[in-house]
Amino acid sequence: MSTKNQTPLPDYEKLFAEEAEKHHDGAGVIWKLMKKNALRISLSGIMFTLKDACTIIAPMITSNIINALVSPGDDLIMIIIKNCVLLLVFYAIHIPGHVFYAKYVDSMLRTISAGLRRTLIRKLQHLSITYHKEIESGKVQSKFIRDIEAVEALNNQIVKTIVPAIATLLVYIYIVITKSWVVAAFFALVIPTQVLFTRIFRKKLKKTSYAFREENELVAAQVTEMLNMIPVTKAHGLEEDQLFKLDIGIRKLREKALDVDRLNSYFASSLHITIQVFNLINLFFNAYLAMNGYIDIGDIVLFNSYFSTIAGKINGIIALMPELSKGMESARSVSEIMFSNNVEDDRGKIKLRFVHGHLKFDNVSYRYPGAEEDTIKDLKLEVKPGECVAFVGGSGSGKSTVMNMIIGFLQPTSGQYLIDGKPVEALSMSDYRHFISVVPQNSILMTGTIRDNITYGMPGISEKRLQEVLELANINEFLPSLPNGIDTMIGENGGKLSGGQKQRICIARALIRDPKILILDEATSALDNISEYHVQYAISELIKNRTNFIVAHRLSTIRDADRIVVMEQGRCVEMGTYDELMAKKGKFYELKTLSDINVSEETAHVN
Repeated sequence: MSTKNQTPLPDYEKLFAEEAEKHHDGAGVIWKLMKKNALRISLSGIMFTLKDACTIIAPMITSNIINALVSPGDDLIMIIIKNCVLLLVFYAIHIPGHVFYAKYVDSMLRTISAGLRRTLIRKLQHLSITYHKEIESGKVQSKFIRDIEAVEALNNQIVKTIVPAIATLLVYIYIVITKSWVVAAFFALVIPTQVLFTRIFRKKLKKTSYAFREENELVAAQVTEMLNMIPVTKAHGLEEDQLFKLDIGIRKLREKALDVDRLNSYFASSLHITIQVFNLINLFFNAYLAMNGYIDIGDIVLFNSYFSTIAGKINGIIALMPELSKGMESARSVSEIMFSNNVEDDRGKIKLRFVHGHLKFDNVSYRYPGAEEDTIKDLKLEVKPGECVAFVGGSGSGKSTVMNMIIGFLQPTSGQYLIDGKPVEALSMSDYRHFISVVPQNSILMTGTIRDNITYGMPGISEKRLQEVLELANINEFLPSLPNGIDTMIGENGGKLSGGQKQRICIARALIRDPKILILDEATSALDNISEYHVQYAISELIKNRTNFIVAHRLSTIRDADRIVVMEQGRCVEMGTYDELMAKKGKFYELKTLSDINVSEETAHVN
């Protein structure tokens, strides 16, 4: 492997985490990146000035030759030759200098961009589950793709245009001051007016860029939703309705984009005319100085060239304002993630080496941010290692919230939740989750092979252990029918497999980890009877010798649970074994009766 491939990527997460609680705009993100790489960026400015020295020297040499011709001496030819040779030397230096400069700057910018992408991905991984539930996936994709690209373009403009412009401006200004303080004073009076000119457009540019970015994110979210809804849309013949809905968003996006284009066009043309007028004033001023003997005639060329170059550099920077404004708005968009403090912070917390599976909820309540009342209310529950506890209840009863607390996604807003006798807030959740596995209601699979999905995050697993898991999860029942067996590509989210096959892969993924705590979140609710039979067989193997929590839709599947917790409006209203609760003829009995009726109706409908 080459050294280039071994170069570590920078991680800026700590850089942004230092001031996460403060308010930051797009400039905050860019400033931190530039400050972190200040030395390398400054060096790039020096390198640019050296490789571009020929453009600085050329007007001086032209001025020297004109002055020599105006007052010719015996050494006129030698002066011309020396000046021309000197210019040729600088031209020769320019070629290798430019190649080296470009290689250095491109490497630096690509590294900064890669580090920014890496940091954004790491931050997304560290953000809490509540953050991910609140933000639309389409907006995240827009930030990661469109906004990061715009920030990259902004960084390129800063390093390749603005920094070189500032470096060369400093050199030009120094030369002008040493040649004539009168001309330098004129420059100091005229040039800043160009900067003031931009303030007229600055707020409007920022406002239109913000509106365009917001509309773009909204359309991206709508497209993501459309793609997810395609099966439902086509099944109900609603294609035209979806197209109409998106057409409205696209039309609004077009109008916002046209607003940006119109303002940019007006800004560019106004700036161009302003520069031409300033050049004319400068030429007249230098001619007046030469006529009165304040400067040599050749210096008219020097100062006019420098003024045009300085004005051009400033013009170049000002002309970038629309792009800078767009980039800053994208940086502000990225900062919404970068500076978010809604993260799981495991620093200084207990790193568990082993989990026994003893969990206790001591008067635990939980309220979602912004909610008016608790979702979980005064839950009291102690689960010993190896127990199987099932949770039942209607929609919104709090079952999923309890599961999210067991996983560590949510922490109590009051009361105490203990894991092996330790309060959850004192534990490293990342370490704790190495000892748990979750089989969700909707199978979550990645694009790849069956093997990839089962061994996800466990590359060193032995083939013997893998085969054991395939047998236990009842996957060998359908593997022979697949073209490449366990190495068959399953498509996006397992699109080439049935619901039961996908769920058994999820069970195998849980089994291979040999978890101490297992969560089955309505793992069979979306399956037909045949698929459920195969999955239930796999589950019976999965729950052995571990602490199990089951959220059940079909209540007949939890007959063998050690305890059943019946939830209603966030409270535990009943608890006991299957037989105890059925004999009590309370809430569970009512739910079981309704469940049996639904199953009978489903069976009758199929028949």
